[in-house]
Parts: sequence; C-alpha cells; structure tokens
Amino acid sequence: MINGAVSFWWSQLGGPPPRRAPLPGPRECDVAIVGAGYTGLWTAWYLKQADPSLDVVVLERDAAGHGASGRNGGWLSGLLAGSRDAYAAEHGREAVIAAQRAMFATVDEVAAWCAEQSVDCDLVKGGTLDVATSEPAQRRLAKTLAAERAWGFGEEDWRALSRDEVAARVHVRGTRGGLFSPHCARVHPAKLVRGLAAAVEAAGVPIFEDTPVTELRPHVAVTARGDVRARWVVRATEGYTAGLAGERRRLVPLNSAMVATEPLGDAFWARTGWDGCETMLDAAHAYCYLQRTADGRIAIGGRGVPYRFGSRTDRAGEVADRTVEQLRARLGHLFDGLEDVRIDHAWAGVLGVARDWCPSVGADPATGIAYAGGYVGDGVSTTNLAGRTLRDLLLGRESELTRLPWVGHRSRAWEPEPLRWLAIHGVYALYRRADRAEERTGRPSRAGALADRVAGR
Repeated sequence: MINGAVSFWWSQLGGPPPRRAPLPGPRECDVAIVGAGYTGLWTAWYLKQADPSLDVVVLERDAAGHGASGRNGGWLSGLLAGSRDAYAAEHGREAVIAAQRAMFATVDEVAAWCAEQSVDCDLVKGGTLDVATSEPAQRRLAKTLAAERAWGFGEEDWRALSRDEVAARVHVRGTRGGLFSPHCARVHPAKLVRGLAAAVEAAGVPIFEDTPVTELRPHVAVTARGDVRARWVVRATEGYTAGLAGERRRLVPLNSAMVATEPLGDAFWARTGWDGCETMLDAAHAYCYLQRTADGRIAIGGRGVPYRFGSRTDRAGEVADRTVEQLRARLGHLFDGLEDVRIDHAWAGVLGVARDWCPSVGADPATGIAYAGGYVGDGVSTTNLAGRTLRDLLLGRESELTRLPWVGHRSRAWEPEPLRWLAIHGVYALYRRADRAEERTGRPSRAGALADRVAGR
C-alpha cells in the first residue's frame, strides 16, 4: 500500500507533472492570485476570458493541485455549503434559494467547460445518493428532505428512495432507504486540476510554483523571491490560509483521510450494481463519502485525526494505520465481500472551515485584497462559482453572482488555542460516540445533536 506522498489520483497519472519555474523576482501585474488550486485557477481562467489584456499571475507554494484540489473525493456537488439560515438572516430567503440554484447550475457549468476544453476527467453526472443503514439515520434523512421541501426544492432536486429503490441503484448492506439528488457528478480530481492548469497557461497566465507567499498586504503579495505588486491580490489558499501572517484563526484546516481499494473485478460489480456512478454518502454522524472510480475501485474518505494543534498542516499526507483500518471496516460494513479488501493507496488532505461553516467571497477595493474559501469539503464545484464571482467583483461588474449571499459574508474568528483543538476533537469524539450508540441501540443519540450545537453547524 502506498501511504501519503501524493494522492491516489496523482499516482494514477504517474505523479504530478514536472515542477514549473518559481517566481524569478519582484513583479508588478494587474492580478496576483495566491494558490494554484481550483479557486485560483478558475479565477485566473475567467478573468482572462473576460479581459485578455489583464496581466494575471498565479503564485503557488508547492505545485498546482498539490493541496485539496488533487486530494479530494471527486464530488462535483451541487450542494450549497454552509448554513442557509445564516445567509438568510443577512440577505433573505430568496437570495439563499438563488445561491442554491447557482450551485445546481455550477455542476453543468464545469461539465460544459470540460467538454469545450477537451479535458477528460472521468466526469459522469450520475447524481448523489445519501444512504441510511440505521433507523436513526433514516430519520435524519427524512428531516433533511422535509427541510429541502420547506425551502421550495421539489422532486426534481431531492427525492426519497425506498430500500428497494436504493438497492436498484447500488446494493448496500442493511439499507433502510436513501435520498437522491441529480445535482452531482463524479470526477477524477487530479485530471481536472491538471487540465485546468494547462488551460490557464494556454490563456497566457504564468503559474509560479515553489513560491510560498508569507503575507498579504494592501496590493502586495510578499514572497522570499520578491514582492508581487498588483491592483488586486486574491487569497485562494483555502485550508492553508492559516500559514499566512495574521490569518491563523481565519479558516481551520480540517483533515480528511481517503483510501482507494484494489480494482474490484466484474463479479463484485455484477452483484453490487452502482452502474450510474452516483457519488454516495453514508448518513452517519461521522460520515464517509464514496465514489466508484473509472477503473473499478472504490475511493472512500472520512475523518482520521480531524485537526492538528495550532492549525498546522501535514504536507506528507500520510494516514494513520488505525484510520486506514476504520475505512476498510466501513467498506466491509457497507458492501458484501469487502471485509478483507486490499487497500492500494491511502492519503490525506485539508479543507478550510470558517467558524460558522459558511464559505465566503469578497473583494476590498481599498486594500486590493480579494478572497474566497471556507468550502467545508464542497470545493470541487464551489470553487468554480467562486472564480466566476471573483471575476465580476474584480472587474467591477454588478451581476447575479455578486448579489449572492456569500459575497462579503464575514465569519467570526476561531477560538485561540488550546480551546480550538479541544473543541474540534471533542466534537468529533461526540460524533463517533453517537454512531456507536445508534448502531448498538437503534435509537437516535443525543450526542450527535450536542456535537452539532457545539460546532455551530
């Protein structure tokens, strides 16, 4: 088993491409984008398409797609991350519904871009399936569906599936029922970010790798290789934001661990189904997320060590043996014949989370600093919407995108240490406790609701 170093996605491609050259020295430009993940690359792409005369540069600490963009679960999801109620309190109900509709449309926006640019990233728009394997989980799904209906989203957006309807899509042990939404696609994350980076370069945007930015000042990105001065400096660092001076408590870098199985063979897929390549979520408190890969494996992710003291990030991406075994055990719990499945690759990455779990986008003309992030794990699609929104904000355009409720949203800072570490680890301990209790008793656990309240979700 390969553990860490690069994700399974990159290893499938023979590893990341050769490193691009670093920043050669001080520079001036129109827009300096810090971070060559999905957010930074989509922003660069849409800016250059809107105004080819713009001088745009991208500054990257490691390599394009090294972070979450090349390590995620491959869900191009139409889910609006964050709290609808929090957004509605500031902007009203209709603005939140517009944001959700914009997220639904983003799935098709990315799919169309991939087709137009001939980027083959194993994209299949099969929707997403949330499966309950316990009675408490089934009750949570019923509450979720009721909430969707209350927000005005009908059968065409979310619908309940019976036990038999779930089984007709994919055979999961102990299925009680599920929810299905068509607004999701499976993708190969590294193929997508590799294709996006190539398209950005072809549009005339240089990507300077091995160029850590240490601080953002008004109209300046500070690097050891020289300052980059720009009309706009875009912070697109997501889970790595805490590494910038003065940003330690802005976004918490939560860890997510993943494993990919060996190829599972025709016999397994014949009895399991999953021919639609739906992304799948296990509706537990400490949930796991899965996809059927294009080469016939299952990639499954969930939390290992949720957070490192002081918002530190692990660049090696290794996964603890205990976490690998927990994810393997979950596969055996969900699927017949996978009790002793071989794991070929394990890896980890970080995702950015604001204190109120709400992503945000903004641009301050006074300082020339713009930002987007806090996607809480839904960044494969949300980054595209962020890139288009930043385009309009930086070009001074009023649009439907600039009126979305996450524009200008401000979350309060995370607590200082050690409170931050204690709270986050305590919340995930409560979630694990709730799952164990529900599996043992078949009744809802109060620990899960308490964890939600403490987390502020």
